[in-house]
Amino acid sequence: MAEREAETVEYKFPESCIKTNIKEVTPPHDHGIPGAQRRSLRRASEKQLSATLKEGLPPKRLQYSSASTHHQRAVREKGKVSLQEAVFESKETSNTEYSSDSDKTEKEYPADVSGGLSIYELERLENIRQNQAFLSSINIAQATKALKQKPTKRVLKICQTKNPVPVRKSMRLQKKEAEVPVELPQEPVELTHLAGKPEGPIEMDPVNLEDGSKLPAGLLELWTECTVVSEKSRFDLKRYRVALKSMTLSGDRVTKVVKDRIFSAAFHPCTRHLLMAAGDKFGRVGLWDLGSVCGDSGVFLFEPHSRPVSCMAFSSTQPASLISLSYDGTIRSTNVEKAIFDEVYRSDESLNSFDFLSVDCSTMLVSTWDGDVLTVDRRTPGTSHVAVSTLDTRNLRCIHVHPVHKQYFVASESKDVHIYDVRSLKKKGSKPVSYLPGHSLSISCAYFSPETGNRVLTTCMDNKIRVFDTSEFKTQVPLLSSFSHNVQTGRWLSKLRAVWDPKQEECFAVGSMARPRVMQVFHESGQLLHTFSDEENLSTVCSGAAKCCIEAQL
Repeated sequence: MAEREAETVEYKFPESCIKTNIKEVTPPHDHGIPGAQRRSLRRASEKQLSATLKEGLPPKRLQYSSASTHHQRAVREKGKVSLQEAVFESKETSNTEYSSDSDKTEKEYPADVSGGLSIYELERLENIRQNQAFLSSINIAQATKALKQKPTKRVLKICQTKNPVPVRKSMRLQKKEAEVPVELPQEPVELTHLAGKPEGPIEMDPVNLEDGSKLPAGLLELWTECTVVSEKSRFDLKRYRVALKSMTLSGDRVTKVVKDRIFSAAFHPCTRHLLMAAGDKFGRVGLWDLGSVCGDSGVFLFEPHSRPVSCMAFSSTQPASLISLSYDGTIRSTNVEKAIFDEVYRSDESLNSFDFLSVDCSTMLVSTWDGDVLTVDRRTPGTSHVAVSTLDTRNLRCIHVHPVHKQYFVASESKDVHIYDVRSLKKKGSKPVSYLPGHSLSISCAYFSPETGNRVLTTCMDNKIRVFDTSEFKTQVPLLSSFSHNVQTGRWLSKLRAVWDPKQEECFAVGSMARPRVMQVFHESGQLLHTFSDEENLSTVCSGAAKCCIEAQL
C-alpha cells in the first residue's frame, strides 16, 4: 500500500486543451472590472502560457494517491482556506485599481498562491469581504431584523350595552310562518284635497271663515245682477297704447285668493264691481269681490273639487252660474239660491277644458286628455254626456268654440291644430275641416278671436306664438305672423297661454319668463305694444293672462 501511494502518474495536456481551459475559466461577463482591463488581463495570461510552452518547461504533474476520498477532500478544503487568507492579507486597500500589465499579475497573484483561481474570482472574494465589513460596521443586520418584526395586532373593543337590540332574522330562512303584524292606531290626517268628493251637490260653505258662516247678501245681489249688453267701442292702436300706459297696479288690488298655484281664472260679467273667481291645484275655488270688506278681505274660499280646476267660466245668460271643470272628472255649477255646487257631469276619465256650444250656455263641449270630445247638455237629467267622439290624436290639450259659428271648434292636439265641425263628428275617425300647419312640438292652447273668430292664436312649446287667418275655412289655413317667445315654464309652473283681449280683437296678452316679472301685450303682427311691470306687486310668472286682459277692459 505504501508503494502504491508513492507512485505518481504524469499527464501531459496538449496546448489546445490548455488554451480552451483558460478561456472557460475567464468569466464571460465581469461587471466588476472594466472591459479594457478584462481584455488586457486575458491577453497577458495567454502570453504567459505560450511563453512557458515555448521554453519547454515541464507542465504541472498530477499526483495520484490511493488515500481515502475524505482525506483528499479535507486537504483541498484546507488549502483553499489558506489560499484565501493569504490573498486577503496581501490586499492593502479596497480602492486598488487593476493594471493591464502582466508583471503586476504575477507579483500580486503568484502561481503558487492562485491555486487555479482566476483573477476575477479573487477580486470577487475581496469585494465580498469588503461589503460584509461595511455592512457589519453600520449594523445592517440588526436594522433588517427590526424591520422584519411583525406588527402588533389592534384589538377593537366593542362596548356592549345592557339591553342589546336583537338581530333581525328572516322568517322565510328559518322556515317559520310570518307573524301577524300588530295594527297601530291610525292618526287623524287631514287630506281633504286628496280624497275624492262625494257624488251629488256640495254645500257652499266658505272654508276660510268660521263654521256656519254664510255668504253675505251684498255678494249674492252682485252675483245675480243681470248683465246689460252694450256695444264695445273699438280703439285704434294709438289710443289703445295710450290707455295701456295709463294703467297702474296698486297694492289694494293684490291679494291671495286661493292657497296653491292658480290653474284657471274667470271674471263675472257684472258692471258695478269687479268679481273674479280662481281655481287652484287642489280643487279649491276662490271668489274675490274687489272693494268689499266682507269675508277675508273680500275673499271666500270653497272646496268643490279634489284635483286641479283647469277651466272655469260664468254663464252669460245666468250670471249666478259659475261652471268649473277639474282633473277629477267632474263639472260643477254654482246655485246661489240653494247655496250649493250642483254636479253637472261626472266621468272616470280626467277632463281638461270645456266651452259653451249654445248661446244660452246650456250645452257644452268637453275634452279629455286622451282625445275624446264630449257633448254635455245641462238640461237633461243625470250627469252623463249626450255624445262622444274620439279624435285621431294621442293627447288633446284644449278646445275652443267659434264665437259666431258655434258648430266649429279648434282643437290643440299633440303637435297639430285642427278645426272640426261638431255636426260631422263620428265615434272614431272624424275628419277635420281645416289644418293649421307649422307646429313642431306640443301646443299649449289655441283660441279664436273673441268677436269675429277671423283669427286663431296658438302657443306652442317650440317657443313660437302664431296667428292664423280663419276668415275662410280652407283646407290649410294661412299663417299671418309668427314670432319667438320663451314659454319654457318648467315643471312647477302652469303653461304660458297667450289670450285675446276682449275689447281689442287684433291684440293679445301673454306672460313672460323675464326678470323682473312682466306681462306683455302684442299686436297680431308681432309688434310689442306695452309691458306691464311692477317689482313690488307683480313678482310671479303670470301664466293666466286672461284676468289682466279683463282688467284692461275696465
